[in-house]
Amino acid sequence: MNGVPASDDVFNAVSGATGWAVVDVETSGLRPYEHRVLSVAVLTLDTSGELVEEFSTLLDPGCDPGPVHIHGLTTERLRGAPVFEEVAEHIGTLLAGRVMVAHNAQFDYEFLAREFARARSWLPVSQRMCTLALNRRVAPPTDDLKLASLAAHYGVPQQRAHDALDDARVLAGILRGSLAAAGELGLALPLVACPPKQGPGYPPRVPKTRCAHRNPGRLAPGAPLVQGMKAAFTGDTRTAREELIARSVAAGLNVMSSVSRHTSVLITNESDSDSAKYRAAHSAGVPVITEGTFLGLLTSVQPGTAHTNPTPSTHRPSVPAQRRTGHPASTQPLSGRRILVLGGPHDQASALRTRIAELGAAAAVNLSAGVTDVILLADGAGDRRMPHITARGLPVHDAHWLTTITPPSGTAAEAGTTDPAGAPILPRGGVIDLPTAHGDAGTWTITASWGHQTSCEIDVVAFALDEDEQVSCDEDFVFYGAPESPDATVRLTTDGPSEQAVTVDLTTLPDAVRKIVIAAAIEGPATFAHAGAIEIAIAQGTGARAVAQATLDAATTERTLLLAEVYRRGPGWRVRAVGQGYDHQLAALARGFGVDIAG
Repeated sequence: MNGVPASDDVFNAVSGATGWAVVDVETSGLRPYEHRVLSVAVLTLDTSGELVEEFSTLLDPGCDPGPVHIHGLTTERLRGAPVFEEVAEHIGTLLAGRVMVAHNAQFDYEFLAREFARARSWLPVSQRMCTLALNRRVAPPTDDLKLASLAAHYGVPQQRAHDALDDARVLAGILRGSLAAAGELGLALPLVACPPKQGPGYPPRVPKTRCAHRNPGRLAPGAPLVQGMKAAFTGDTRTAREELIARSVAAGLNVMSSVSRHTSVLITNESDSDSAKYRAAHSAGVPVITEGTFLGLLTSVQPGTAHTNPTPSTHRPSVPAQRRTGHPASTQPLSGRRILVLGGPHDQASALRTRIAELGAAAAVNLSAGVTDVILLADGAGDRRMPHITARGLPVHDAHWLTTITPPSGTAAEAGTTDPAGAPILPRGGVIDLPTAHGDAGTWTITASWGHQTSCEIDVVAFALDEDEQVSCDEDFVFYGAPESPDATVRLTTDGPSEQAVTVDLTTLPDAVRKIVIAAAIEGPATFAHAGAIEIAIAQGTGARAVAQATLDAATTERTLLLAEVYRRGPGWRVRAVGQGYDHQLAALARGFGVDIAG
């Protein structure tokens, strides 16, 4: 991933590209591995932003068209339309050499990649850009960031929502307005590199069923296997590995692809193996048995303890998000302001951001249209954003400004506040109840963003945990290499070099999952002292206004940072802003939750 600073000539800001390809697809569902594209539109723009070509077509997916009430594409309308294979070559020609642009771009990209793979071809896109991510950074004064709201803000007429061609035309206008706004703010464009997805490296995903039983612990000498035990295999086996796994799962065991301290038993025929799993088992004291011993034990696996069901949801009226701590925002002297700190050592900037929250303001990590004030520390005057700050006429203060402002008596760091857009600001450890309507928890997105980095890369990850604070299977560790849980209820999206998001479908999340832990990690020698603060925003669905936000600072030496927890609380769900940092790297954090990255 890379960030390209927007210039005055914003359409020429991306070197190596021959222009832009604005894309919109209508689909039969939300999962590219299961659903199909029903219609597609591609508009190509040259490096000046002028329209070159329009192409749109309906497609016959050969399946149920899905939510007709949304896209209006019935089986009758699609009958006789071309199949994707018949138009793939032309679509590829339009996309090749251009930056693909879409609203929620990872969605459109993944669907097109799957369609090209089905057509035994590949999607010729090397870079994409999401207008939703770009506008999250611009932060225009709109109620939300949905297509209709942005169209109204940028003065783009919209005629037929959920029509691929009209949506693409609207998006082209939004792109022009968004790039102009990004240029005024000096923002880096959120470009995402897109390696080819094709052939054996892009196979259909085979969903894995979570084990229905809790992990009873390690296999004791002479004791039987118990349902829920976590078993792993390494080395050659006399029985086909697929058969061993199938028989283990059928018996109620939880087969893992790695070894951690939570592994119950490792099966291998090699008494002195040099495999990573064997070394991990030896280090953690995990018992090791042979294939023959395992097969003998497999004939009499003892019943285990099923995962406990959470308190069933009850139908109740819709309620707003609630802050569990704090005082009315009106008691805070800087309530409604958004303040950006530039320059200075990390510990000084971090202390100022904490003070900003105490006084009721939001601590910004990037320059956006919502920033109201700037605090300038040592070396801050050389920041590349200063010319844009000066051009906007924003008030610039020194480090002593906040010391002259006193909060009302009785308020504290956890005081409830709101940012200029009206979203409550959570302190570290702050908690909100997610609003529900008629018992439907809905889909929620926690977006993490940070300042543009040149010395390190930050990765956001998520762990879906059971009541024992463990992943039920390795695939419940969601990261850039495996961005989706087995049932697609937890998904990671990457929308640029300084923004990643985790989306959780709380309505369909299995009962065994009690908590989603979201973290950020830096690989290599860099720490969060180099990266600075991370801002999280909590919103329902895609493009909606945030119901809460938090700015989280680690200290100086941390390489991993717990950002947020989404967890069950009685019949509902809560989100906690954590902000806890650790000196160790991601591998150690993952092992604590029961998955070994190296295994």
